[in-house]
Amino acid sequence: MAEHKKVARSLKFVMITTFYPPYSFGGDANYVRMFAHALAGLGHTVDIIYDADAYRILAEGPDPEPVDEPPGVTVHRLESSTPLLSCLATQQLGYPLFNAGKIKRILDKGQYDVIHYHNISLVGGPGIWAFGNGIKMYTAHEHWLICPTHVLWRHNKELCTERECLRCVFTYKRPPQIWRSTGLIERNAKHIDIFFALTRFSANKHKEYGFKPKMEVLPSFLPDTLPNTRTDTSMASESGNYFLFVGRLEIIKGLQDVIPVFDNDSPAELWIAGTGDYEPELRKLAAGKQKVKFLGWKSEQELKSIYQHAIAVLTPSLCYEVFPLVIIEAFRESKPIIARDLGSYPELIEQSNAGLIFSTENELKEAIKTLESDAALRERMGKAGRRAYEERWCQDAVLPLYFKMIRQAAVRNNAAEIVQTLDALLVNDLQAEDSAT
Repeated sequence: MAEHKKVARSLKFVMITTFYPPYSFGGDANYVRMFAHALAGLGHTVDIIYDADAYRILAEGPDPEPVDEPPGVTVHRLESSTPLLSCLATQQLGYPLFNAGKIKRILDKGQYDVIHYHNISLVGGPGIWAFGNGIKMYTAHEHWLICPTHVLWRHNKELCTERECLRCVFTYKRPPQIWRSTGLIERNAKHIDIFFALTRFSANKHKEYGFKPKMEVLPSFLPDTLPNTRTDTSMASESGNYFLFVGRLEIIKGLQDVIPVFDNDSPAELWIAGTGDYEPELRKLAAGKQKVKFLGWKSEQELKSIYQHAIAVLTPSLCYEVFPLVIIEAFRESKPIIARDLGSYPELIEQSNAGLIFSTENELKEAIKTLESDAALRERMGKAGRRAYEERWCQDAVLPLYFKMIRQAAVRNNAAEIVQTLDALLVNDLQAEDSAT
């Protein structure tokens, strides 16, 4: 892969998100941190603004241990003496009532070239889009723009096919959001230069549910290697004869449809890496099944080895997943996936040729049997996944696209200095690609 060169003048980024490690639960927060580290690694400066109150009202126990950030990354933690009231105000008003002044001061002092919003549900809502100056972007990691519960999973039991939002939020035991009936998103969307969806499916779903601004597709990505990582082989089985699930253990992830398939006569095991609210029910379902193993939470280093020794990775989500990082984590390690025929999964498998799709239990059983018994197919799909990762979903593939989109917005906004910096960056990128070939 091309080795990126640092540019003479760096850009100043700020990323605004509700959760950020270690005050987070995974998913989009880990992606934001990885994104920030990638930009800093290229010589840019990246500030993070996140809300610790949001984590504290949802998590149990003491605050997590701090984590180190690399040079170039500065973290601004928002917190108050009344976490619940602060988050409730934001959730109801779509505006950071308690933290607006602090956020504005950070943005004004930073004079950022790029303001990139991620999950803003409890850090500011759509009201925060009007803050600060610079190229402004928003990434839809979930369907929060069109769904109060983020995931289009109606009444916590079925796919959303028709809006019943008021009844649905009460099912989730959440207060209805006043601002959603005021046109706040439509009014404040004018402040955003680029809305990003992670897949074409997600962009189309937003349009289907009435979101009018155009959405560009900027896919998720991963660095090719983990920093300062030694492969941990302690969890790997000698035979590697297991299928792997990685993620939060929630009902919408669909593991309850997978566990019954792995009975004691199954030729392979099911390994489950993760924790979550639905774990007790899943453990009950797996009681007596010797082929089902719960691994608990695992670090990136541990997961890398577990991926490498798996037959394939299972992604059986029941909801409209946008772009789980587990997919490209699997492809990075040359592992195929078995995915439910739903959401973005068919699109991603079509783009990679690195997996099998299922809808019914019989189709799931057949897919598991096929990959367990056909080593040649498994290897062929694994190589296709790795190839697709390198072409579509690694840092070297996605960041140039990101910079090009920023440049296009800078041209529209007559931001000449940003255009000049990005021109130098893109030239360096092309030179690096030439030298690599």
